[in-house]
Amino acid sequence: MAEWLFLLLTVAVSCAAVVTVILLRQRRAGEDDDPSETPDVIEYMTMMIGVVYAIVLGLAIAGAWEGRSAAEEWVRQEAQALHEVCERAQAYPAADRDRVCGDVDAYVRHAVTVEWPHMAEHGEATERGALLFDRLRRNVTDYTPVTPREAQTYQSLVDQVAAADEARTARVQGAEPTLPGVVWFGLVAGAVIAVGMVFALQIQRSGRELVLAGLFTALITFLLFLVWYFDSPFTRGLENPSEAFTVLFPRAAGD
Repeated sequence: MAEWLFLLLTVAVSCAAVVTVILLRQRRAGEDDDPSETPDVIEYMTMMIGVVYAIVLGLAIAGAWEGRSAAEEWVRQEAQALHEVCERAQAYPAADRDRVCGDVDAYVRHAVTVEWPHMAEHGEATERGALLFDRLRRNVTDYTPVTPREAQTYQSLVDQVAAADEARTARVQGAEPTLPGVVWFGLVAGAVIAVGMVFALQIQRSGRELVLAGLFTALITFLLFLVWYFDSPFTRGLENPSEAFTVLFPRAAGD
């Protein structure tokens, strides 16, 4: 809710600023100022700047959305792999099965209650989470199968732990914002130039032109907000990033 309130305030402020500048500019314009004398080259440059910026902004939105989708998929794969570890461990003796499932529950509980808030704030995983996962991996790989069924289960458990490890690594790498600072500088600078070119067209104070200028500014602001919102999936892009874990492990999540 706070992000969308920020969006509304940003849109309102930017639109108000553009309309205010237009009104002040027209009030200071002399009587001999003729908007129809705007050189054709300015209209051409405005069109080209708008097209180029639209392409760059579209690529940024697509990249941020792809990063969000990838983060969501890695979380789902990690949760599913851990769930399979606990389920397939049912073929083991009771003591070994309970030890493996206990390690899974401990890791999931830590990931949901501690690691996710830490990732959202610091952009990195916790050392405790890595230790819990290493303990799970050791307990799975150190087991010596006795029966053919246990041998078959052992290999599948090792594969699922490896899949969970891969998903965890990708999740940790995706904890930081996907777009570097130089890209954000280009996006913001391009927005200022694109909106600023509106004034080069000598827009008038008619209601229609003011509305169009305001809508154009609001659109640019909204698209920049989308990039910012999806750029950090574990902070803003995913409404409930740990949902995949809480669905499969309700007790480990504290429910």
